[in-house]
Amino acid sequence: MAGPGSARLRIAAGELAGRRIHAPAGGRLRPSTGRTREAIFSMLGPLRGESVLDLYCGTGALGFEALSRGAGELTLVDTEIAHAAGNVERLGLGDRCTLVETDALSFLASGSERFDLVLCDPPYRLADRLGSELDRLLEGRLAAGARVVVESAPDAPLELSLPLERDRRYGAARVRIFGAGGGG
Repeated sequence: MAGPGSARLRIAAGELAGRRIHAPAGGRLRPSTGRTREAIFSMLGPLRGESVLDLYCGTGALGFEALSRGAGELTLVDTEIAHAAGNVERLGLGDRCTLVETDALSFLASGSERFDLVLCDPPYRLADRLGSELDRLLEGRLAAGARVVVESAPDAPLELSLPLERDRRYGAARVRIFGAGGGG
C-alpha cells in the first residue's frame, strides 16, 4: 500500500504485470509513464535473460519492467537508491537485483561488467549535456550486440555516437534506442 505522499505505478506486462511500483508524489523523481514504458518494450521486443543496467533508476520502474518481460538480472544505479530499494523489497526481486548508490558516470567509470541492455533516463534538464561523457564511458560497458535506451525531453535529446535504431516521441518524452553493433 502506498503511503501518504506517494504515487503508484503498475508494471504493464510479463510475470509481474499489475504489480505496483511506489514513487513519491510531487517529488524530484519523474518515473517513465506507463505509455512510455509500454512503447519502449514494444520497440525492444522479447527479452531473454539479458543483463540490464538501469542508470538514473529513480523508482526502478524501467528496470522492473525489463525483469518482468524476461531480463535475467538488473543493476539499479542512482545517487539516492532508497525508492528503488523499497520497490525491490516489495516486489521480492532481491535475488535478481543489485542496488548501487552512486552517480551514473562514476558507476560506469569504476567497473568492468558488461550489459546487454542499458536503460538511461536522466533528469531531463541534464540529458543534453551528458552525451559525450556517457559515450566515452558506455563504450567499455556494453556487451556485443547491446542496446541503449535513452529517454529525454523532446527538444533536448541525449545524443550518443552509437548507431541510432529508433527515435520516437511519446507526449513529453523522446525515446531513442541505440545499438552497440559488435560491442567492445
